[in-house]
Order: sequence, then structure tokens, then C-alpha cells
Amino acid sequence: MKLRNLMSIGALLTAMVAVTACGAHGSKGDGAATPKQVAMNEHKATKRAEEIIHQAVDGMSPKPKLERIGPTPVGACIARDDGGPDDRLQVSLAYKLTGVPGSKAKSLVRQARDAWLKLGYKFQSSDADWSKPFPHVNMRTESDDFWMDAITGVVNRATGEGLASIGVTSPCFSRSASDQSTADSAALRRTPVDERAEHRALDHSSRIYDALQVRHAPAQEGEGTSAYQDSEGSYVHHAWSTQPLTEEETVRAMARAQTYFERAGWIVRHVPTDTGIPAIVARNAEDGSVAQVAPSTTTGAVRVAVTTPAVPEDPAKV
Repeated sequence: MKLRNLMSIGALLTAMVAVTACGAHGSKGDGAATPKQVAMNEHKATKRAEEIIHQAVDGMSPKPKLERIGPTPVGACIARDDGGPDDRLQVSLAYKLTGVPGSKAKSLVRQARDAWLKLGYKFQSSDADWSKPFPHVNMRTESDDFWMDAITGVVNRATGEGLASIGVTSPCFSRSASDQSTADSAALRRTPVDERAEHRALDHSSRIYDALQVRHAPAQEGEGTSAYQDSEGSYVHHAWSTQPLTEEETVRAMARAQTYFERAGWIVRHVPTDTGIPAIVARNAEDGSVAQVAPSTTTGAVRVAVTTPAVPEDPAKV
């Protein structure tokens, strides 16, 4: 049965969000990570994230080109310390390392790891398993708590060709007056474009529900469908949770979700959590939707959130 037939849809709300495939720091209650709040702003966070990227890339051989992943580096803080709204921001930068042979992807990831280690940055848990053809590493800066990863994406599993990517996520920081969205002072008007975005978000949620193969829990406060707007555009957000699962059930459900995303052509990234089971952040290249599937550390549920940009339909596809 499709999820859209099982869950009531909440009223459209006004808030601030930017869609980013971002990581998260620490974990508290909702399975997604809880970043530290530090004395930082958008400019400082972006500058520092770029610095960490170049610390890894500038000494690489062969020299790759940086190709940005994602629509905007500044977005809403994914973590919610108390389960309620969180209007802080965070910066998340991710780049594909292109312009080099696919056989060099694993080497580039290792070079990024080596460069970060020389600067004193630490592993999130442990080093990558370099015996695998497509390793990935998760690290952090202890001084200012930026998190980063270097991933060997699969291009051709048979030949070992891959595509390296690097991502850096800042701690969350409070927004300044200049960061306030125009949507903070006016309700988002519902349009046919918003309705199409809602249908796409619900369709993605429904497919994720089918992939997880576990029952959903009754809607909780803050879950359901809502709409957001910022200077970049408008978005529809749909959130829900599964019933509590055992650790084994969670591992299997997350594996099924990853299989679905990969087969459906989503761009998949992983975010470490305190559960020991990584959260999944995936982006749909066709419509720009971003999905987060994260195990909870307190309830045993898996939390799902899908954010879809509200954009006019392409007349050529009508």
C-alpha cells in the first residue's frame, strides 16, 4: 500500500530551507547528526570548507578538476536538538573530482586522506578498508568541528573504474538578520507548481516506503508535508518515521533503501551516526529532490525526509 494513502498531510507552513546533500555532526535523538553551534557565519563557514577541500586536492597527482555537486552550499541545519524547528544554517560543499582516469579514483581518495592526516585531522571512527576497490573515509577537524568525507563512487565495478568525490560540512550556526528569508514574513502561496512538487515529494516518499518494507508509525509533531521558501526558490518537504525496529531490521531496511536509490539513479552519500549505521542522503538528478533516511538513536525508528524543489514544468516534457 502506498504511503500517501496512509498518512494525513499537514498544513503548508512557512519556514526557511535550502536543499543540500549535507552531512551532520554528532547524534541526538533523531538519527541524524547534531552539529555543534559555534561562532561562525556563512562567509566564514564557506571559506573554511573551501580551505579543507583544497588542502586535500591541491597536492594530488594526477591533478583533478573540481565539479560542484548540489544546488547551493548553504542550507538549513538538518539536526534538530529537541525534535522541533531549527532555524540555524550550515554550509555543505561537495565536489566530484573529474578530468582523470577512472582507475585513479581510489588513489585520489587515499591522497585526500593522507593530506588531511598530515594536518592532524581525525577519523570519525576508523580508516577506510583499502583492500576494497571502492573505499571511502570519514574525517573531522577537532579544532572547529568540520566534517568531511572522500568517496570512491562506482563507475564500472567489473573494471574497477570509479569517480572520486569530496565533501565538507560545517557545524550549524545561527542565521543573521541578513539571512532571513522573504518567506519568514509572508505565507507561501499555494500554486499549481507547488502542487506538482508535493506530488513528486509524496511519490518519492511512497517509493522509499515500499523499499524499506516496514510499517510506518503514526504521524508525529513536525511530520507530514510542509512548504518552504528562500532566495533560491520554493520547496516542498515531506517527513515521516517507521515503527521501532531492531538493529538487525534497521540494517536490512537501510540496505534495501540504498539498493532502491542506486537502481533508481539517485546520487547517494552516507553520513555517520552514533547508531553505527550510516544515514543515507540521496539526490535525484532529474528533479533535484533530496532524501534523507536516518536511523534514530532513541526510538529505534528510521526517519525519512524528502525535499523537492517547486519548479515550473518543462513545456517540452508536457
